[in-house]
Amino acid sequence: MQIEVHRQGALADTALAPLRRQVAALEDEAWPPGPGSAARPFGHDPALDPVYLLLVEDGVVLASLALLSKPLHHGGATLAASGLSAVVTAAAYRGRGHGHTLVAAAREVAAGLGADLVLFTCDAELVPFYELAGYAVLPGAVVVGGTAQDPLRSDKLGKSVLAAFLTPAARAASGTFPGSEIVLHPGPVDRLW
Repeated sequence: MQIEVHRQGALADTALAPLRRQVAALEDEAWPPGPGSAARPFGHDPALDPVYLLLVEDGVVLASLALLSKPLHHGGATLAASGLSAVVTAAAYRGRGHGHTLVAAAREVAAGLGADLVLFTCDAELVPFYELAGYAVLPGAVVVGGTAQDPLRSDKLGKSVLAAFLTPAARAASGTFPGSEIVLHPGPVDRLW
């Protein structure tokens, strides 16, 4: 079993097409298109520099997630932020720690890609899963996603906000995050990573 890291654009390469198809199938299994809806296009907004982490065994993708990245201006600091998106484990392989392995590895991969922090939202029942993988809840924090013209607030969706502060700059700014409004605005495609 190994973790493979691929930029979204690289997954279009013929040699990696089988992995791309498996990731798309995992995402469709977890988040099926609604009745009468067309299949979702694969991938994330290229402006967020998507990087996929895949847990692969013998050519089979057991779990995947995407790291999305952009600068974040918060509390007087500008930080390189990455966020977890589309975290999924194949139904047949759940309960074996594969998701934990991948989510924990995402901190190191994000740091290697130059991120100061990993910041994301999740449903309340998933908080313990992410805490076990090294992320901390930011009490009272709200992520404002979407765009300035069409914002999407995490508190309106009942989401919890979690983070891992990876660099000295991020750790120095960490006190500005709890209880704050974090204006992320990742865009109209990945509205709330």
